[in-house]
Amino acid sequence: MADRTSRAGRWAAAVLAMAGLATVFYHLVVDNTPKGEARTVDGYRPWSAETIAAAETLPVQDGGRVKPLQTFAGFTMLALHGARSMKVSDGSKTHVLRPTAWMLDLLFRPAFAMRQPTFRIDNAHVLEAIGVEARGRRDRYSYEDLLGGREKLVQLGQSYSRIESKQRDPLQSQIVDLATNLRLYEGLLHYFTFARAGVVLDGLDDGSGPTEKRADVSALMATAPMIRSQIDASDMQDAAGPIRRLLQQVVELSNHSKFVLFPIPPIDPSETTWLSAGDAIMTVMTGSAADPGTFIDDIRQLEATARAGPGDEAAFRTQLEALHSRLAGRAEPRSDAKHVALESAYYRKNWFLSGLAWFLFGSLAVLGMWTVGESRAGRWFSSAAALATLVGLAFCTTAIVKRCIIMERPPVGNLYDTIIFIGSSVVLFALIVEWLTRRGFALATAPILGTAFILLARRYELGEANDHMDPLVAVLDSNFWLTTHVITITLGYSAGLLAAFLSALHVLLRGLGLDGGDSGLRRSMTRAVYGMICFTLFLSLIGTVLGGIWANDSWGRFWGWDPKENGALLIVLWTLAILHARLGGHIGEWGLHLASIFTAIVITFSWWHVNFLGVGLHSYGFTAGKNTIWSFYAALSAILAFGFVVRAVESARRPKTPHPQAAPATEA
Repeated sequence: MADRTSRAGRWAAAVLAMAGLATVFYHLVVDNTPKGEARTVDGYRPWSAETIAAAETLPVQDGGRVKPLQTFAGFTMLALHGARSMKVSDGSKTHVLRPTAWMLDLLFRPAFAMRQPTFRIDNAHVLEAIGVEARGRRDRYSYEDLLGGREKLVQLGQSYSRIESKQRDPLQSQIVDLATNLRLYEGLLHYFTFARAGVVLDGLDDGSGPTEKRADVSALMATAPMIRSQIDASDMQDAAGPIRRLLQQVVELSNHSKFVLFPIPPIDPSETTWLSAGDAIMTVMTGSAADPGTFIDDIRQLEATARAGPGDEAAFRTQLEALHSRLAGRAEPRSDAKHVALESAYYRKNWFLSGLAWFLFGSLAVLGMWTVGESRAGRWFSSAAALATLVGLAFCTTAIVKRCIIMERPPVGNLYDTIIFIGSSVVLFALIVEWLTRRGFALATAPILGTAFILLARRYELGEANDHMDPLVAVLDSNFWLTTHVITITLGYSAGLLAAFLSALHVLLRGLGLDGGDSGLRRSMTRAVYGMICFTLFLSLIGTVLGGIWANDSWGRFWGWDPKENGALLIVLWTLAILHARLGGHIGEWGLHLASIFTAIVITFSWWHVNFLGVGLHSYGFTAGKNTIWSFYAALSAILAFGFVVRAVESARRPKTPHPQAAPATEA
């Protein structure tokens, strides 16, 4: 009877789990599908795959490092649009724009770009504040849609930016963010104005009519020495004539392309700062360029590429390839640009998405394994789950290794790094536990946890919209300490979280009667959790001590009661308390599992929550994930409460052993 009840419970749990996985899969598809209705852009022509491929690996400097244009476009689009894809219709057919195609439109076909739904606005009150009609509470708007409120937006953005960020209300923060995004967008939209407009040659009318004569900026740069000599030879009043007006045009045009995009490598290999087009123009015009001819040729090629953009794509691709050959060829020998092609391939492969697909398949196989139980089909499902999980882990490991090569540092340096590293480590630890126990419970958790952590990483990336491979701040940029302290403490997080998830599984299986009363399974799970708690203590203690040594080396003090340091100490003290209570007989099997579940709350606070406090030297200062973390706390608290109830019910049902009665006295 108990076995029949357990099997029915397994089928019921499998149905619920299938519904959960279907929900995850649905949201995954939604996340990778362009948002909103396709915006009609009359006459739109999609870029060919060959043109996009030529643009993807164009090196640019951004965020303190050199990266492919593909990466820059991806995070720029994510920040402005809230996704890495966009739907555009030419009136008869819908096209999906990815980041590089969107960036090509923005730089080289501004007439199309201005009508694309680039700006994600989640609060209609923002539009009301700047005098733009909203289409609903949340939607995406084009640059043309916002033009009517641009001046008001700039004014409000400047006003609210003077308020400390913590003191702004949500509406003020959203207006500041939109104004910042608009400024970034306009910097790219007008970047090639110098190439499209050129300079007006004032005072050179030959009397044939009012036709305005123009010259390329690159041609004017070639005459820069002569212009400077004429200015030096004349007094101030003479210089205020046509030459001054000519130079004023050059300054204005260079200012359009002075910021945002830096695609020009410095000529001197020892120089680390790349130039924008505006920088190159002014460097030549002021006479500070060591090799002005190189920069003049760079600007001439940029002009040729920009002018070919709106016309024939074949001609544009020819110019783009020539630009790529010129700039990438000069950057190739440089140490700061040696991983551009690898990074482009990394994002093109989308390793973590592939890993997620395998983890989802493994989760389905796990459901089959637990549903059918010990049978031939169950063994088949078990093998399929193990294989899918291993393949998913291989994808994630490959991605982490590639990231290490690209960043030239150990795998963990920021919050995004920790998510993918902890997720991969948890899966690896679970597979090791399964190899040691061969009872199926650890295998059941591995692909599900892999799925959860990759989804969390994707959510975090969307919320922050910042390139997570940019260089670290100087005080953290130590490969030795990142390898020793950071990896050790992060592996401690992984071990503790796995222990908590195994304990949560134990509570759910036992409370719902899905383990069939198998005492051997319960003992195996208890031993596994106890071992992972010991491993957590070992790694956390070593990692905390190493962190103190690093702090003493960097900041001149071993311990400063920083929230992150306190969180690490909490993990050590809590796991010590669990082990002492267990060894002392103060907690049994139930107590160990309930305390282990609470360990996940302690670890999550130390790893994630302390960053929301906004204080301390370890604060990352991000805002993404607040709702997720409170939901996580609530879920763990619910499982804890359920465990206490099940424990109380089991105690009430357990037959009480009568106290032995005293033997009657025998008569003498």
